[in-house]
Amino acid sequence: MKLSHKLLNNIIEITAKSAVACYPYIGKNEKILADKASTDVMRKELNNLNIRGKVVIGEGELDEAPMLYIGEKLGSGLGPEIDIAVDPVEGTNFVAKNLPGSMSVIAISEKGNLFNAPETYMAKIATGDHVPSETLDLDFDVEKNINNYAEAAKKKNNDITVCILNRPRHKYLISELNRLNVNIKLITDGDVLGALLVSNKKFKVDIFMGIGGGPEGVIAASALKTLNCKFQGRFLFNSKDEIDRAKKMGIHDLSKKYEINEIVKGESIFCATGITSSDLMSGIIKKNDKFVTETILTHNKPVLQTVKKEISIT
Repeated sequence: MKLSHKLLNNIIEITAKSAVACYPYIGKNEKILADKASTDVMRKELNNLNIRGKVVIGEGELDEAPMLYIGEKLGSGLGPEIDIAVDPVEGTNFVAKNLPGSMSVIAISEKGNLFNAPETYMAKIATGDHVPSETLDLDFDVEKNINNYAEAAKKKNNDITVCILNRPRHKYLISELNRLNVNIKLITDGDVLGALLVSNKKFKVDIFMGIGGGPEGVIAASALKTLNCKFQGRFLFNSKDEIDRAKKMGIHDLSKKYEINEIVKGESIFCATGITSSDLMSGIIKKNDKFVTETILTHNKPVLQTVKKEISIT
C-alpha cells in the first residue's frame, strides 16, 4: 500500500489512544460510555491527519451515529484519498464486564478498495493459509466442509477446532459439529477477533464459521487477506429496510457469495489495539503516569506484527 510510514505510525497511535480512552470504563458496566469515549478520540485524531478519508465501515449511518458514520469525511482534505473502516470498541460487553477480547480497530485502504458493507448480518467462513482455497465453501454443508478440511490438513475430526459466536441461531451448526466430533471454541462477542484466530496455528483454531456482523466481516477480511488466509462472506437480509439500504450501496445480487479479493481489493492496513487482553494481544496496562498498549497490525508482510506503545496520562 503506497501510504507513508508516518501515516502507518499515526494509525497505530490512534488505535492506542482510542483504546486508552476506554480504560476508566473497564469493568464498570458502562459499555455506551466506553464506546463514546473511544469514538470521540478516534474521530478527533483521524481528523488531525493529512488525509482525504471517507468512512466506509463505521458506527452506523448518519441518522444512527453522530460520529464516524458511514460516508463521513475525515482528515485535513490534503494528502492521499483513503477508505476507512472503524470499530472503536470491538467487544463493548467485554469492556463493560472486564472480560478478555476487546480491542480498538481501524482498517484503511486506498480509495475504492474496501467493500462498503451494509449494517446487516453476514454468513462467514475462514481458515488459514495452510489448505487450498477450495477446501471450504459457504455453499457446502457442515459435514462436507469438515471432511474437506480434515483431508486437506491431514487431521482427524477430534483434532479440529471451530470458532463460533455463541448464539441461538447457531444451534444447528453446533449440533452438527458435535455429531462430527469436532472441538468447538464458543465466543460471546467479537467476531473480528474470532476470525483472526485462524491466522496462526499457535491460536489453535482451524476454522471460523457462522453468522456475525457484515461490517465486522469486512474488517476481518482486511487483515486475513494480508495474512494469505481464506475468507468468504454472504450478506443476510431480514427486512425490506435492510434490502433497500444494501441496494443504495450498490448491492443488487442479494444472495452473492463474496470472495476475499472482492471484499478487499488491493492492499490494506489493519490495526488493532487491545483494551482487555486476548489470545492475540495484551490489554491496557497502567504504569505510573503512562498507559502501556499492545497493537497488532498487518502491512505488506503475511504475519501479524506487534507494536507496544506508551501513552502519557493527560
